[in-house]
Amino acid sequence: MKFIHQREQLNEDDLVVIESSQPCNIRLMNDANFRAFKNGARHSYIGGHFERFPARIRVPGNGFWNITLDTVTRRAISVTRKPKLEYSIKIVRRSGAK
Repeated sequence: MKFIHQREQLNEDDLVVIESSQPCNIRLMNDANFRAFKNGARHSYIGGHFERFPARIRVPGNGFWNITLDTVTRRAISVTRKPKLEYSIKIVRRSGAK
Protein backbone atom coordinates (compact mmCIF):
# COMPACT_ATOMS: atom_id res chain seq x y z
CA MET A 1 0.00 0.00 0.00
CA LYS A 2 1.30 3.45 -0.87
CA PHE A 3 0.54 6.45 1.25
CA ILE A 4 1.72 9.95 2.05
CA HIS A 5 3.56 10.22 5.35
CA GLN A 6 4.71 13.05 7.58
CA ARG A 7 6.20 12.70 11.08
CA GLU A 8 5.97 15.62 13.50
CA GLN A 9 6.74 16.36 17.12
CA LEU A 10 3.42 17.62 18.45
CA ASN A 11 1.94 18.69 21.75
CA GLU A 12 -1.36 17.79 23.35
CA ASP A 13 -4.21 19.88 21.89
CA ASP A 14 -2.25 20.90 18.77
CA LEU A 15 -4.47 20.71 15.71
CA VAL A 16 -3.54 18.90 12.49
CA VAL A 17 -5.37 20.51 9.55
CA ILE A 18 -5.41 18.64 6.23
CA GLU A 19 -6.63 19.85 2.84
CA SER A 20 -7.01 17.32 0.02
CA SER A 21 -8.15 17.43 -3.57
CA GLN A 22 -10.06 14.15 -3.17
CA PRO A 23 -11.53 11.90 -0.48
CA CYS A 24 -8.90 10.11 1.57
CA ASN A 25 -8.17 8.20 4.73
CA ILE A 26 -6.26 10.22 7.30
CA ARG A 27 -4.54 8.59 10.25
CA LEU A 28 -2.73 10.14 13.20
CA MET A 29 -0.63 7.48 14.95
CA ASN A 30 2.22 7.14 17.39
CA ASP A 31 5.43 5.41 16.22
CA ALA A 32 4.46 1.90 17.42
CA ASN A 33 1.11 2.04 15.63
CA PHE A 34 2.74 3.47 12.50
CA ARG A 35 5.15 0.51 12.37
CA ALA A 36 2.19 -1.88 12.70
CA PHE A 37 0.30 0.03 9.95
CA LYS A 38 3.30 -0.22 7.59
CA ASN A 39 3.54 -3.95 8.25
CA GLY A 40 -0.16 -4.52 7.63
CA ALA A 41 -0.80 -5.42 11.27
CA ARG A 42 -3.57 -4.29 13.58
CA HIS A 43 -3.06 -0.69 14.67
CA SER A 44 -4.87 2.15 16.39
CA TYR A 45 -5.20 5.67 15.07
CA ILE A 46 -7.17 8.88 15.29
CA GLY A 47 -8.91 10.04 12.13
CA GLY A 48 -10.65 8.03 9.46
CA HIS A 49 -12.25 8.57 6.06
CA PHE A 50 -12.76 12.22 5.08
CA GLU A 51 -14.68 13.63 2.12
CA ARG A 52 -14.97 17.24 3.29
CA PHE A 53 -12.03 19.48 3.94
CA PRO A 54 -10.33 20.91 5.80
CA ALA A 55 -10.12 17.87 8.08
CA ARG A 56 -9.14 18.73 11.65
CA ILE A 57 -7.65 16.24 14.09
CA ARG A 58 -6.78 17.19 17.68
CA VAL A 59 -3.53 15.69 19.03
CA PRO A 60 -4.22 13.66 22.19
CA GLY A 61 -0.75 13.88 23.79
CA ASN A 62 2.82 15.12 23.55
CA GLY A 63 5.36 13.26 21.41
CA PHE A 64 6.16 12.20 17.89
CA TRP A 65 3.13 11.60 15.69
CA ASN A 66 2.78 10.13 12.20
CA ILE A 67 0.25 11.57 9.80
CA THR A 68 -0.70 9.39 6.83
CA LEU A 69 -2.98 10.00 3.87
CA ASP A 70 -4.09 7.39 1.38
CA THR A 71 -6.63 7.79 -1.36
CA VAL A 72 -9.97 6.08 -1.60
CA THR A 73 -10.73 4.94 -5.14
CA ARG A 74 -12.73 2.24 -6.86
CA ARG A 75 -9.76 1.30 -9.05
CA ALA A 76 -6.68 -0.50 -7.82
CA ILE A 77 -3.84 1.86 -6.96
CA SER A 78 -0.39 1.08 -8.27
CA VAL A 79 1.87 -0.28 -5.57
CA THR A 80 4.86 1.44 -7.14
CA ARG A 81 3.91 5.08 -6.71
CA LYS A 82 2.26 7.36 -4.21
CA PRO A 83 -1.37 8.39 -4.65
CA LYS A 84 -1.87 11.39 -6.91
CA LEU A 85 -3.62 14.10 -5.01
CA GLU A 86 -2.99 17.66 -4.07
CA TYR A 87 -2.80 18.09 -0.34
CA SER A 88 -1.46 20.21 2.48
CA ILE A 89 -0.78 19.38 6.10
CA LYS A 90 -0.72 22.30 8.50
CA ILE A 91 -0.03 22.19 12.23
CA VAL A 92 -1.84 24.73 14.41
CA ARG A 93 0.07 24.87 17.69
CA ARG A 94 -1.99 25.24 20.83
CA SER A 95 -1.80 28.64 22.43
CA GLY A 96 -0.14 28.92 25.81
CA ALA A 97 2.24 25.98 25.24
CA LYS A 98 3.94 24.91 28.45
